[in-house]
Amino acid sequence: MDFDDEIRDTIRKSLGLPDRTAKKAEAKQLDESYVVEPKAYTLKTEFLSDKVKRARIDDFNKHTKALNSVSAKLDTVSRDDADDSFSDFRSLKMSEAHCISESFLKSKFLDNIDDPKSQITMDSLPFMRLERDFGKFDEWQKDFIACGMSSRGGYVVTGYNMFLRRYMNFIVDGSFASLPVGTFPVIVLDVSEGAYYRDYVGDRKTYIIAMMKELNWNTIEDRFKRAERIAKVMV
Repeated sequence: MDFDDEIRDTIRKSLGLPDRTAKKAEAKQLDESYVVEPKAYTLKTEFLSDKVKRARIDDFNKHTKALNSVSAKLDTVSRDDADDSFSDFRSLKMSEAHCISESFLKSKFLDNIDDPKSQITMDSLPFMRLERDFGKFDEWQKDFIACGMSSRGGYVVTGYNMFLRRYMNFIVDGSFASLPVGTFPVIVLDVSEGAYYRDYVGDRKTYIIAMMKELNWNTIEDRFKRAERIAKVMV
């Protein structure tokens, strides 16, 4: 039994689900569960209070824990009773999609902020690509801020869309966060009230600008390179 199997069994035990060693016919298992191991974060930024930083990290951990729970439950849920109006299978699959999106976007957000020495050069890949697709780097900034101000409790994301073959800013709303099909996120900012309301007394724009001042452009450049490698395969 490998480490992931031990984690899966621990999760199953806590949920009162059958052990993975039980016969699949008896447990009705597909044995397709997975385990997400959350990254540990220590945010250095002074633009957020310690309480808010802890809350953002706790929220990320909550969603990854929920995703592991959903994954374990999906291994034993009945597929025969699946229904588009209501079924346990449908509820779990909807929860799975939500938790994957939230965990993924929250981790991208935590990874690409918090660089007190934030600096972007004109010859860097992110600068050149954003200049190319937005006309000017300043225009990307203005559009990014506008998208952040327009999001309803979600995220603003700069991503590369494989179908349009360009970098664009996207508004991600609400609890069922999602991006357009074929979009690889390269810059992610959480603009939910929990991220800014306490420290900025509801002034979302000031919060967005503060976070942009500490974007980690080294991390972001790695994402640009990855997006373009993926695009070459898809073209």
